[in-house]
Amino acid sequence: MRAHFRLESAIRFLGLGFLILNHSPIVAARVVGGRNSETQTSGRQVIKLDSDWRFSHSFENPDGISYDQLKAYILPGANAFIADPSGHHHRPSPEPNITVQYADNGFDDSNWEIVRVPHDWAIKGPFYVGSNVPVGGGMGRLPVQGVGWYRRKIAIEPADIDKEIYLDIDGAMSYAIVWLNGKLLGGWPYGYNSFRLDLTPHLIRGKDNQLAIRLDNPTKSSRWYPGGGLYRNVWLTKVDKTHVGQSGTYITTEDVSSSSATLNLAVSVENKANIKRDIYISTDVFQLNPETGKRGSKVASFPRASVSLPPGQSVDSSSSTTARNPQLWGVWTSQKPNMYVAITKLHTSASNHVIDTYETRLGIRTFDPSPEGLLVNGERVRIQGVNQHHDLGALGAAFNVRAAERQLEILRDLGVNAVRTSHNPPAPELLDLLDRKGFLVMDEIFDSWEIQKNPNDFHLIFPEWHEADLRSFIRRDRNHPSIYSWSVGNEVGEQYTGANGTAVARRLVEIAHETDPTRPVTASLNYAKPNMTFPTAFDAISLNYQGEGIRDTPPYSHLSGIKTSPLYSAFHSAFPDKLIEGSETASALSSRGTYIFPVTSEISAPINDTSGGNSTSLQVSAYELYSADYGASADKTFVGQDPYSFVAGEFVWTGFDYLGEPTPYDSARSSYSGIVDLAGFPKDRYYLYQARWRPDLRTAHILPHWTWPGRAGEVTPVHVFTSADEAELFLNGESQGRLVREQYSYRFRWDEVVYAPGELRVVTYKNGEVWAKATVETVGEAAGLRLAADQSLIRADGEDLAYVTVEVVDSKGRVVPQASDTITFDVSGAGELVATDNGNPADFTVFPSKQRKAYNGLALAIVRAKAGERGPIIIRASAAKLEIARIVIKTS
Repeated sequence: MRAHFRLESAIRFLGLGFLILNHSPIVAARVVGGRNSETQTSGRQVIKLDSDWRFSHSFENPDGISYDQLKAYILPGANAFIADPSGHHHRPSPEPNITVQYADNGFDDSNWEIVRVPHDWAIKGPFYVGSNVPVGGGMGRLPVQGVGWYRRKIAIEPADIDKEIYLDIDGAMSYAIVWLNGKLLGGWPYGYNSFRLDLTPHLIRGKDNQLAIRLDNPTKSSRWYPGGGLYRNVWLTKVDKTHVGQSGTYITTEDVSSSSATLNLAVSVENKANIKRDIYISTDVFQLNPETGKRGSKVASFPRASVSLPPGQSVDSSSSTTARNPQLWGVWTSQKPNMYVAITKLHTSASNHVIDTYETRLGIRTFDPSPEGLLVNGERVRIQGVNQHHDLGALGAAFNVRAAERQLEILRDLGVNAVRTSHNPPAPELLDLLDRKGFLVMDEIFDSWEIQKNPNDFHLIFPEWHEADLRSFIRRDRNHPSIYSWSVGNEVGEQYTGANGTAVARRLVEIAHETDPTRPVTASLNYAKPNMTFPTAFDAISLNYQGEGIRDTPPYSHLSGIKTSPLYSAFHSAFPDKLIEGSETASALSSRGTYIFPVTSEISAPINDTSGGNSTSLQVSAYELYSADYGASADKTFVGQDPYSFVAGEFVWTGFDYLGEPTPYDSARSSYSGIVDLAGFPKDRYYLYQARWRPDLRTAHILPHWTWPGRAGEVTPVHVFTSADEAELFLNGESQGRLVREQYSYRFRWDEVVYAPGELRVVTYKNGEVWAKATVETVGEAAGLRLAADQSLIRADGEDLAYVTVEVVDSKGRVVPQASDTITFDVSGAGELVATDNGNPADFTVFPSKQRKAYNGLALAIVRAKAGERGPIIIRASAAKLEIARIVIKTS
């Protein structure tokens, strides 16, 4: 037995009571009856509560209450996710003797701001600049702190009198407390988790009902930008009194082959009626087009089950069926992400009337996290992954499907096939995207446990909420076929506390195994060593920077902090039966298109003002040789991995730049670690990873640009990224030498090139034949602007977006690589400007601004179609002394 999660005996799911026999690596995806703006099926209606919210924010406490004051009334909401009934919380009686004016039905909110949810109150700024500010660089220098109130009317029709009605919140930052018609319902403190509240007891049928939600964001609560507000979707779910429960289906697979697969289904049915209900459960499985959501042919049916539900109780039912000739879900790089949907219906036993319909998207596949690497459907798939924080750049934390999809499209072109959700539960829709696009997922939940990283982080609520948070997180996500691993912690302080820390780790792993025994559980280790007890708690070994070594080479020797030799081999020797992966690698840093001289001769070096950095302009050289003090360049990371075939792969820190954590310059607004900048423009490093992850792609990328007024006669190193094995560089037709790639070398370097204006050209060769060519040349002065949109047609639903890139070009249409002209955007017609950006971590212009300086020749406008308005959207970009550019986007 390789690891204890690969159990062969029967497992009882604590908290749900599901009995799954002989489970294999699995599974399937997620529920929720459509989850469009409004979806209605037999017995179930799901409505998106996105519009008509009234919002007010205060940096102080405007209402005089707090989570701690009301905690006893909120904790019972965790009971459904606490396995041991003796640990359940009991709501005090009487109700709290407090007056909350903002929750009262009669409160006048007419002067509050009208907002659309998802909503991030902080992203519009302004930025805090300088030192001694309320929110520093770590949390993004944006006004995330304070108390926010959201109020909205909910109309409940007389026809809903016999319905059970729930409020489902996908994410609220943070310490959410909810009232309905002035009555305290409950809440959930962890801002990243989804939660449900039962509105039914306090609803008034036939009238408007007042919903009020209070959020409280403390300072010093996060190491990155958390956002603020109802930043994910909010839903109203109407169901029969007897219905499939929250996250109430679980589908696993076993004995999977090209000819057949066994599907195991567990269904949890709740009866909120005050009478006994006898019902039948039927479930059919259909092929699914994940892009359109349309069903195909039926491929299997589960045996019809009969259950009897006492009043106020829930019952669990399990069954199995066989799918013939299944189309397997797989990773996009070598397989196809085929999907299915299971339609579960509850029927009354007397009339066979359908009283509830519940959809579960799923994929049939096998995962085997072996010591030789990750096997997907029996094929080894190397993890080519990136870490992604939850913000969407200039949109902030407010989730948008198109914004997330664009990020995945850019990453897929790079060759990425895996995402780690650092370091918290993601939006459910992101997992839907990852399923249908064929990405692997390490789904992560906690950045801290009992030991704090910041004074106001999760450690304050860990003792009372960790079990409920972990179980609810896994139940919500466990049907997604893309998820191959759960991560219960990132660089937690318990690594340092020996047996005590290991005991906490073992408890979290136990909870995860009880909730989903089909996947390995891990946590990311940046300190724990192979001879310590902490790594023994986990099914897989996930290393942050320790694989390639931390501060272990001469350029880093003068730095203080942990010093660690490369440890992939040592961990493999200590844990020969476990999968080993790099959960964070590199942490290389750069500013897109900025090159600082001289250039280090090392393959990896830390940043300072004499090597790769400029603390005045807050920029880092884009030669892609520089890293955080604890990190390494991509080149050094590859050297650390390639001798060891057992390394399953890596998650680079990071895919995109993100708001907050602006290492090495805390006075900036956003990170430097992305392979792609905050605006979505690839850095030079993009092509280094692309050459590694897509070796059959015929590309060659030259850096730096070749427009350097004042550098004539000075040494200006030229590097080329390509998957070729030989390359020859020419400057104005004169060869600078033909180089042969050496073992453990990942770029071609001509470090003694003397700058002269003109043309750089490289010809690369593979197996002696020409592979790819590339050219850069000296360009003229800026003469005009050029626009390009990622989509020429967008939906008029108030959510779809077009990302419009503006390039500053010379008279020949070539991008001017150091242009910094101030660009003014004007949007007219059926759309509106949402935000602008340029990818510069040191730009403190507020994101909604219509004016944005180009950064190294590029800027970005994000445009949204107005809800319900048809017609063209006209985007116009202008700058002083430059030719104006215009583009038209259509709406549907």
